[in-house]
This record gives sequence, structure tokens and C-alpha cells, in this order.
Amino acid sequence: MSKKAHIKTYGCQMNEHDTQRMYDMLASLGYIYTEMPDEADILLVNTCSVRANPENKVYSYLGTLRPLKARKPELLVGVAGCVAQQAGQSLLDREALVDFVFGPDNLFRLPELIESAGRGERRCLTDWQPWDGPVREFVPERWVERGHVEGIKAYIAITKGCNNHCSFCIVPQTRGREVSRSPESILQEARAAIDKGARELWLLGQNVNSYRAAGEYGFYELLDEISQLDGLSRLRFTSPHPRDWNNRLSDLMAERKTICKQLHLPFQAGSDAVLQAMRRRHTLQDYLGKVDYLQQRAPGVEISTDLIVGFPGETEADFECTLHALGQVRFSQVFPFKYSPRPGTAAAKLADDVPRQAKEERLARVIALQEQINEEQQRALIGTEQDVLIDAVHPREPDLMNGRTDGYRAVTVAVGPHEIGDLVRVRITDSRGHWLYAEAE
Repeated sequence: MSKKAHIKTYGCQMNEHDTQRMYDMLASLGYIYTEMPDEADILLVNTCSVRANPENKVYSYLGTLRPLKARKPELLVGVAGCVAQQAGQSLLDREALVDFVFGPDNLFRLPELIESAGRGERRCLTDWQPWDGPVREFVPERWVERGHVEGIKAYIAITKGCNNHCSFCIVPQTRGREVSRSPESILQEARAAIDKGARELWLLGQNVNSYRAAGEYGFYELLDEISQLDGLSRLRFTSPHPRDWNNRLSDLMAERKTICKQLHLPFQAGSDAVLQAMRRRHTLQDYLGKVDYLQQRAPGVEISTDLIVGFPGETEADFECTLHALGQVRFSQVFPFKYSPRPGTAAAKLADDVPRQAKEERLARVIALQEQINEEQQRALIGTEQDVLIDAVHPREPDLMNGRTDGYRAVTVAVGPHEIGDLVRVRITDSRGHWLYAEAE
């Protein structure tokens, strides 16, 4: 009988990508996927510590596994990802049900850890790997050779780690220094994914546009090459840093049809004083200038962002600057968070002096303003024609299909001659909440 594996994933798309790599390694060891944790012979928790909330969820989830481990003492439980890297040996000491702990740099050592756990050894692997070692390309060779496709999409990690050291961010401590894959490896994986049926590629990295290979080859050159691959319908990437975004990249996005007119560009705060305290290394005017140029070059481009409310020292006047920026840019999506100090970051040494109630009120005001902007934008799209990449059958209505516009807005389309993977021209007929409804032309 085949052994079964289940992975609980928290966090960003890079974590989702790492989860798929772990499933791939487990499959090579004879494990098959199960949706049910109770059925698993091995259960991994892939963790996120970018904020306090997802980290707390990890420990809560581990608590729910104690009865299962008591019933199935042979069950192997491993903790991976950023909380694993951050907590290290202390996680093993705290949670008796955990058999092994490993950080992102040690992902490729999962089979070794499983073998050790089978001998009753509890191990923690959070050491950083050398740049010229297995982490240099940090993607399994078999993925590069054959591509890894999820539905009609493929996610390709082009960098890992980050060198920016924003004062609030724990990523440099949990994912290490920035490393870029070779363009040859990335392009080989991209071609293999397209050959395997991927219509849309996503390039991933903590700071994706700081990608740098040998010589003058950087993110622009990589984006230029991948966007011209035969068989590719759409190309997306996440997440760039405003400091490394430039007008040359905006020009390429505007000119190249395969590069989606959608940009997730975190600005974090609308006050220069707060941005400086965050060590973002750009001003609000820098950010707005780059966004304005892109909006002029690519009218209708959809821009999303991340922001933090209640950062240490943020005054009401600082927060009003953030609201003003939201109204000025009119983002398609905003992912707002209340500030929570992360251990080991520079901001953790600052007094967390914005009261919890003020943080909650500011977060509510951001959400209310963005909901108003979203409703206006969604309504403005009614009657327009859009190209929608069909990616799934509607989960509850078999006569409907779902997809995304070029700007990444969700759309439901009546079933027609189109199939999953088709790029369909539609007319938007209605909007409900964050969802658009359309008829195929």
C-alpha cells in the first residue's frame, strides 16, 4: 500500500512553490497526496513568519495535531519554511510531536530527514547552504528538465532571499541572502512548462526585479526573453520592489503583449518619515512618479500593493498621507496589515507605540476606502471587452467557467466552445463584489 503525504501551507506564493517541490520529492519516495491529514503517514507544515498572525496560526495548528500523533505515533511530522528557520531547535524543544525542522535553504534535504526520523532521530536543519552548492539553482533538476505545471499555470522561482533589510521584514533572516538562478536554467524550465501545457508563467522572488545574472543580464533581459517564448499566452511576476522598478521595465510591459498589464508594487506607507523608518530606500514621490509613468505608457494597467498601518511612530497625519496615496493611485487590490514586530528585525527595537485600537481603526479605514475604489473600478468595466484566460470550471455551476483578465480580475463566463487554457474575448455584463460576469463574444 502506498504511503500518503499531506502538507499544510501558510504564506506567500514562494511558500506554495516550495510546497509543490516537497510534494515532488515525496512522490519520488513513493508517497501519494492526500487531502485528509488523518490519512497521512507524513504531515508537513510549511510556515510563514512575515507577521505575527500566520506564525501564531502555525503553533495553533500544531496543537490540533497532538491527538492525531497520539493515535498514530508512527506519523512523521515536519515543520518547514520561515517559522522553522526562525525558531530552529527551540521548535523541537517546544513541540514534542515534531520529528524534524528545516528551513528553506535545506528543502532539498527532506529525504535525508525522513530517513533519519525513521530511525527515531529528531533533527533540525537551519544552516545556510553555500552559494556554489545545491542552493545555487535551488530548483530540482527534474523540474527544470520537464517543467512543473499546475493546471494551465507554472510558477518559476528566479531568485531566493533578499538583501534589502527593510526594518520591519524578517525575510532576510528566514530566507537568507539573495541568490539568482542562471538564465539558462530559468529559460529551460519555462520552455519545458510551456511544452507541458502552461499558458501562463509566473516568475517568483522575494524581490523579483533585483534579479541579476552575470554581466549586464538582469530582470529586464530575462523578462524580454521569456515574454517572446513560443506558445506563451501570459507572463506575470511577483513581487518587485519600487526601488528597483524603472521606466525601462514599464516600457517593456507596455510594448510586449504577453506581459500582463498588472503590477504588484508594495509601497507600505504614504509618509516619507515612515518610509525612512521602514528603510524602504524610496520616497512616496519616487513611487508615484514610477506608477504615473507606467499608467501613461499602459492605460488601464492594474496596480496592486501591500501596506502596513500602525508602524512605530506613525501619526494620524502620516496615516492620512497613506489614504491620500490610495486615492491618487487607485489600486486594483490592496493587502493591508497591522504592524506586528518581528524578532530580530531593526523595527523590533523601536517602541510599538501606536495603540492597538488605532491600528484597527486605520486598517478599517483603508479597507473601506479600497472597497469603494474597487466597486467603482468593477462597475466601470461593465460593457467593456476583455481577454480572459479560462483556468477552471466553476466549482458549483457546471455551465459556467472561471478565468482572469489581463489585469488579474476574476471573471465568470457562460460555458461555450471554449476550454480551459483558451484565451477568450468577452464582454463584461455585471459585477458582484470582487467578481465580474461576462459573455463570450
